[in-house]
Amino acid sequence: MPTYTVETTYHLPAYRHRSYEAETPAQACRLAIEDEDWTGEKLDYETAGENYVTGIWQGADAAYEGPSIPVPPHFEEGVQRRATHFEVLLGVLKILTADALAARETSQDWLSKASWAIERAEAILADAHGPDDPSSTDGGPA
Repeated sequence: MPTYTVETTYHLPAYRHRSYEAETPAQACRLAIEDEDWTGEKLDYETAGENYVTGIWQGADAAYEGPSIPVPPHFEEGVQRRATHFEVLLGVLKILTADALAARETSQDWLSKASWAIERAEAILADAHGPDDPSSTDGGPA
């Protein structure tokens, strides 16, 4: 049976409390975001992010020793899965809208892609494996 080295990660929020003089709440927020001094920051272990896979290599203790293996999308960070799929959904929506505005029939191929995109989006929101990408060359789960 093969052995794999898998790198997993999670985000640990750091926070600070600092007061800013400002005319509006939006101004105070802008000052806080632009403030680069994080002296006295605190780590928030209670709201650590999800655990996700950032790399995989074949072999024991093989991290960064050779070519990495593509991480199956379901094991990527949830926010990254949503961001990547947002682009897919936008592309499909643009095609469907263009067809509707031009009063032309949408091809069955695009309707199939739209159905796949909806199923995958629902899977991402449910933190589940999605349907295989119809244009995928590896045939692996999404």
